[in-house]
Amino acid sequence: MEARVRCSRSTKTMSTTWLLRLFCTLLAVSYSYPEFGRALEAPKDIFILAGQSNMAGRGGVRHGKWDGNVPPECRPNPSILRLNPQLQWEEAHEPLHTGIGPPKTQGVGPGLAFANEIRAKGSMVGVVGLVPCAVGGTKISAWARGTTLYNELVRRTKASVSGGGQLRAILWYQGESDTVRSEDAEAYKGNLEKLIIDLRSDLSHPTLLFIQVALGSGEGKFIETVRRGQLGIRLPNVKCVDAKGLRLEPDKLHLTTIAQIHLAQKLAAAFLAGDQS
Repeated sequence: MEARVRCSRSTKTMSTTWLLRLFCTLLAVSYSYPEFGRALEAPKDIFILAGQSNMAGRGGVRHGKWDGNVPPECRPNPSILRLNPQLQWEEAHEPLHTGIGPPKTQGVGPGLAFANEIRAKGSMVGVVGLVPCAVGGTKISAWARGTTLYNELVRRTKASVSGGGQLRAILWYQGESDTVRSEDAEAYKGNLEKLIIDLRSDLSHPTLLFIQVALGSGEGKFIETVRRGQLGIRLPNVKCVDAKGLRLEPDKLHLTTIAQIHLAQKLAAAFLAGDQS
C-alpha cells in the first residue's frame, strides 16, 4: 500500500514537472519569436500553391530521400507563413508541402523562394501566407470541379482568408501526368480554362490572378502538346512562366533545388509586374 502511495506521488510530481517544463517552453517561444506573433495577427497576402509534384517540391530528393539542403533564398522568415494540414498558420519552412496529400518524400519547391523574392522586391508586400495544395502524380482531370482535390483546394483557400487577408494569386504547376496519352494532352487547354473559371466562381473572385507554369518536363511524349495548350490560354488575368530549360534531377522529371529557385524568381517577376498595390 505504501509503495503504491509513493508511486502515485511520484507520478503526480513527474506530471507537474512535465507541465511546468511545457509551460516554460511555450513561454520562451512566445518571447523568442515576437515577429511571428505579430505576423499571425497582421493582414496577409495569400497565395495558393497548386498542381503536382514540381509545385509540391522534389528539389534535392534522390532515391526517396531529401538531402536537407535549404539555400538562402528558401530560408524561413517570421513574416512568411504556411497554412498547415490542420488549417492553422505556422512559420513556413522547407519542405513546404509536408503533410499535404498522400505521404511522399517532399523536397524544395518554388513557394518559399517566391515569398522571399516578392518580399524583397515588392515594397508593399507584408506578411505572406502560403497555402500548399499540390499533390504529385495527378492529372488535371483529378482537379476538376467536384473532385476531392478541387474541394480541398477551395476549402483550404476559404479557410486561409477567413481570419483576414487578401487572396492575391493561384500559382499552378501541373501537366506532367497529362503528357502520357494523346487524348489528355489535347484536352489540356480546355480543362485548364474550365478549372480557372470554376475556381474564380467558387471563390467569388472573378478576376483572381492565375499564374501557371509551362512544362519543362513530362512523364510521356506529348509534352509539347500540353505546352501549346498552356501557352495558348488567353483568359484575362492569366499569366504564364516557362520552365523549359530549367535543370532537372536525374529522374529527368523534377526540377533541382536551384532550378526551383529560378522558377520562383520567374513567378515573382510575373506577380510583381502586375501588382499595383
